[in-house]
Amino acid sequence: MQSATAFQLGYKAFVLVAVAAAVACVIAAFQASFGVRPIGFSGILIYALIATLALNFLLSRIREMEALSMTDSLTDLPNRRALHADIAELREKGEELALALIDLDGFKAVNDHHGHQLGDALLKSCAQTLREVCGEEGRFYRLGGDEFAVLVSGKLAGTILEAICRRYIERFTVPQKIENRSLVVGVSAGLASFPARSRADSTEMLRRADIAMYASKTGGRMRCTWFHKDFDRERESARNLEARLRLALEAGELELFYQPLVDARSTEIVAVEALLRWPQADGSSIGPAEFIPIAEETGLIEIIGDWVLERACTDALHWDGIKLSVNVSAAQLRDPDFPVRLGHILEETRFPPERLELEITETYLVGDSAVASRSLDLIRRFGVGVALDDFGTGYASIGVLRKFRFEKLKIDRSLMVEAVNDEGSRTMMASSIAVARALKMDVTAEGVETDQQAQMVRSAGCDQIQGWLYFKAVPATEIEQVLRGGTPAISKEAS
Repeated sequence: MQSATAFQLGYKAFVLVAVAAAVACVIAAFQASFGVRPIGFSGILIYALIATLALNFLLSRIREMEALSMTDSLTDLPNRRALHADIAELREKGEELALALIDLDGFKAVNDHHGHQLGDALLKSCAQTLREVCGEEGRFYRLGGDEFAVLVSGKLAGTILEAICRRYIERFTVPQKIENRSLVVGVSAGLASFPARSRADSTEMLRRADIAMYASKTGGRMRCTWFHKDFDRERESARNLEARLRLALEAGELELFYQPLVDARSTEIVAVEALLRWPQADGSSIGPAEFIPIAEETGLIEIIGDWVLERACTDALHWDGIKLSVNVSAAQLRDPDFPVRLGHILEETRFPPERLELEITETYLVGDSAVASRSLDLIRRFGVGVALDDFGTGYASIGVLRKFRFEKLKIDRSLMVEAVNDEGSRTMMASSIAVARALKMDVTAEGVETDQQAQMVRSAGCDQIQGWLYFKAVPATEIEQVLRGGTPAISKEAS
């Protein structure tokens, strides 16, 4: 190996001298053609020496530029180009490879609310942490933005890679101390492995790792997920659903249904919740849990969300004394223009803001608490109420309730169902309701389907009840009939 290197260096030196000599000869010939006195052999040597030094300097600068083009200027980590080059080199050697793409969760919020200078400092810190957890076991890269990569080769590459990723994720279970600030960011990692002599090139490797990383994000974040061939089928299915959703929006196929909420004591209707439905030609319906994540990923959520708000406010405008509840996705609330558009919708529909209530989920508050606080403050200035939906699914705490001061707390059906047969769950539900009441929040129990459940949540102190025991979700025209019909018929136990 050393002899080969010496030969290469000698060969390069010979080429440099030969080129320099040729340049000197050309200069001498040029001078002679113009009648200039020949420079002689010593002159040619001087010119050759000067040309050699100049060429050597030029080549060294080119090598420096090539090295810089393989390095990320902010973090000094190898960049995407270096990753492609390393994969190509290792594939030629027939190495077993494992690749991870690592993306920061919540980085955009840091940039938006603390500035790019602090964001850059965070990226540098993340790069240093990646160096530490990789050590000599893996090669590490910054691909751009808040995306990093780790490449491991050789036997047990997959096992080593997963261990690195888990160590990296573990570092982010606590706030990151950056320039005297405590920043909460998470990590999602997608992993893909490739056997020796795999036909997959670097582009395909990155594609698989990227799909796995997306699965980590949609699966709850702060985790690493291995690529599986089923992911490609799911991705294709998601693309097809997106195309169908776009056509459905153009054709106006989405519909709103409304489910009444009744007063826990009088059982009179006091509010309705707008529920989005996508009816199909065969009579079935695609629920929002299936297509809203697609809409959030593709940016269609803005169109859908604005349409839902406008249609619901228009439908409910003349339902005097009845509050309107509308679900708002995390992607809508992260949009800084959302409060502005909400104000325009209220103005155009002339819907009283005090009759509108927006429901948000616990997961949004945990991921983007700073953004949430600002958005909710703007929304409340219109006079619109805010309810915390799905409480009891394991995210929000009493601290969250105290910080955001919601107007209403909605107990998730899962907690209520467990509370029927489990004393611990029943105590937890009762305690949650007591805390909410102490903070002057109304409490609604969702998904009530039996008289036993209704009696339990009423005894626990719920203000409102929502569920099939009283009403299912129906179109706007049927809601108007129900409102004119008065109090629904219920069993003696529920009364």
